[in-house]
Amino acid sequence: MGATRAQKEAYFVKLKELIAKYPSIFVVNVDNVGSNQMHQIRVALRGKGVVIMGKNTMVRRALRTILSEYPQFERLLPHVRGNIGFVFTAGDLKDVREIIVANKVAAPARAGAFAPRDVFVPAGNTGMEPGKTSFFQALGIPTKIARGTIEIVSDIQVVTAGTRVGSSEASLLNMLNISPFTYGMTVAMIFDNGNVFSPDVLDVTDTELIDRFLSGIKTVAAISLALHYPTIASVTHSLVNAYKNLIAVSIATDYTFEGSEKAKEYLANPEAFAVAAAPAASTEAAPAAEVEEEKKEEEEEDDDDMGFGLFD
Repeated sequence: MGATRAQKEAYFVKLKELIAKYPSIFVVNVDNVGSNQMHQIRVALRGKGVVIMGKNTMVRRALRTILSEYPQFERLLPHVRGNIGFVFTAGDLKDVREIIVANKVAAPARAGAFAPRDVFVPAGNTGMEPGKTSFFQALGIPTKIARGTIEIVSDIQVVTAGTRVGSSEASLLNMLNISPFTYGMTVAMIFDNGNVFSPDVLDVTDTELIDRFLSGIKTVAAISLALHYPTIASVTHSLVNAYKNLIAVSIATDYTFEGSEKAKEYLANPEAFAVAAAPAASTEAAPAAEVEEEKKEEEEEDDDDMGFGLFD
């Protein structure tokens, strides 16, 4: 039975109030999420976010009624599909996402359900009687009889992620008491201040952003220098290169300016610079030599005492 007119109007009013109050919305997938699990998620989000559910047709209709006032929500309409809900928040997106995805419950494999990940049956004794060996053979699982029970010889994959779970695989996993899947609310998309983006964006660190920014600046500077087109990124390099060219011209000619005097002096008399550098190096080495000599003297004094005191 569909919602009454009064219920729809109340839903539209509530949705509009939440949109006006919260700048960010998580579009969440609620496949295989039970009512008790949904309640726990609502409790965990208390004070940090508000969960609201509704039929997709009613959600789209409610969003269309506010497009004249909030036109940016037209970008959200294409993502209202499937078994989804909304989490409205004004908090830190990373923290709220962690709360949303933290609540998970283990679930057995059901025949016909899509597997969210690969499932392996571990090697070891199953405790099953030998009469069920044919069941394992039908699934291509190597076994042997050990101490009157079936033992799986090696780990083997029985379900591949993204495929449907077969009835035989589901029966085997249930017989082995293996609940391979975990189900919970997942974030499908994020709407933040008019922008829609994937939740993977939240995993980008500040360091990665800075590295990408610096890489872009280097690329712009390289292109600008190659094209001889000045930009803010390349002007520093252009000035440094021009200064280097001036020094090179000064060295090759009789023209001298303040920046090239030292370079010319070095080229004219490199031995003088070598002699000037030597005393500095010897000065640094002298303290180390003195310390070493003091250590040797202490060792010699210890050897002379032979380990005995004056009155021993």
